[in-house]
Amino acid sequence: MKISLIVRLLAFVLACACLSVATAQLSGVPATPADNVTGMTVRPTPAPAVGGSFATPRLASPKPVAVPNSAANRLPAEPVLIDRIVAIVNAEAITDRELRLKVDAISRRLKTQGVTLPPQQELQRQVLERMVSDAAQQQAARELGIKIDEVTIDRAVARIAQESQLSAAQFRSRLEADGVPFQSFRQDIAGELTIARFKEREIDSRVQVSESEVDVYIAEQKTAAVEFNIAQILVEIGEDAPADKVAKARQQAQAIVRMGRTGTDFARIVSSLSSTGEPVQGGLTGMRTVDRLPALFVEAVMPLKPGEVADEVRSPAGFHILRLVERRGGGWSNASSGPVKQTRVRHILIRVNELNTETEVIRRLTEIAERMRAGTVDFADMARQYSVDGSAGQGGDLGLVYQGDTVQEFERAMDALEIGQISDPVQSPFGYHLIQVIERRTDEASPDRVRSATRNLLRTRKSNERFQEWTTEVRDRAYVEYRLDEN
Repeated sequence: MKISLIVRLLAFVLACACLSVATAQLSGVPATPADNVTGMTVRPTPAPAVGGSFATPRLASPKPVAVPNSAANRLPAEPVLIDRIVAIVNAEAITDRELRLKVDAISRRLKTQGVTLPPQQELQRQVLERMVSDAAQQQAARELGIKIDEVTIDRAVARIAQESQLSAAQFRSRLEADGVPFQSFRQDIAGELTIARFKEREIDSRVQVSESEVDVYIAEQKTAAVEFNIAQILVEIGEDAPADKVAKARQQAQAIVRMGRTGTDFARIVSSLSSTGEPVQGGLTGMRTVDRLPALFVEAVMPLKPGEVADEVRSPAGFHILRLVERRGGGWSNASSGPVKQTRVRHILIRVNELNTETEVIRRLTEIAERMRAGTVDFADMARQYSVDGSAGQGGDLGLVYQGDTVQEFERAMDALEIGQISDPVQSPFGYHLIQVIERRTDEASPDRVRSATRNLLRTRKSNERFQEWTTEVRDRAYVEYRLDEN
């Protein structure tokens, strides 16, 4: 038994020695001799250095390792520009990529409308200035606590898609096919909603019109001569111009009419066209009586309401595009002209607050609407139970309202409903509504209606003036640094 154990032990020691030699050969290092008896590795003792201490062994310098000269291992000779800053607005940057996306989008829109584009450099500067103003306004609004959540943006995008008769997926694909990143489009929508909500909350809701202001305005309308303030754009073309040039000028004028009717500012149209060298002029006539305006102007704007754009008008000077900015006097007023539409409507209002999140408010109103459509509950009962509006005690009934009596979001949803139909949740500056139209009628304007519409007219005018003052103040106060021309 003992002999067998000794033999096994010697065999194990011999195997270890062989393994040590093989490893050394593979690594290119000579094997260290082993003791003949024990098989243990014997390492030579370093010679003592002068002074009686042992010298530190010197390590061999590592040989340089060759690196393949591949494209992955070569560093670029010069840095590659990914993006750059073209402007700084307070503490936020506008990048070259953002500017290019905006310029491309505007260029595509103008081309589809048949408008000749200004030089690229001039277009860039105009678009950048607009982006700077928008950024300053959005920053100021956010500082006042105006925030737009993702749910609101989703609904706005869905509404735009629906107006385009596309599904959400189709609309997104259309945007990306046009070179507009979907996330960039959402950011633009968020910015527009931010400014709109600021105007509603901080300006529109604070504008007051006194009864004495209404009295003065109505009195002025009764005693003053008819006056018009007209914005015009002239596409110049002489009477003796060749037919092909006249046709081209007419097409350009018609394209400008289409732009004006979509809400594009006349001054911006003139600026963009003038910079291209196109024979285009524009401006405001100011308040002028009928006898101080060309007869063809008066004829074109007479049927218009303020803000509307007439068809192009031909004169010896060229084609005129006219927008009625304001009309005064002659016993005429926006408040009293012609029959007016009245709508009897009721609603349920729930506000978003710390206890009721937006998601919860929408869910609750959707559930109430479904129950009312199914006939299991009554609208008036639900209004008394859930609505936080002053009309809750009357079952949400607002009575007969005229156009302009309610905020735009409410009026737009109300006008889209059939009699008896119940809306989906509708957002307004006051919260979320369920709306039901009970009755519609057309009536001549009563004295009360004249005063109500006059008050709305004056409120809108004051609101617009204060908003313009605010935008100018915000732009002047902002720190802006332009870097567009830097290389």
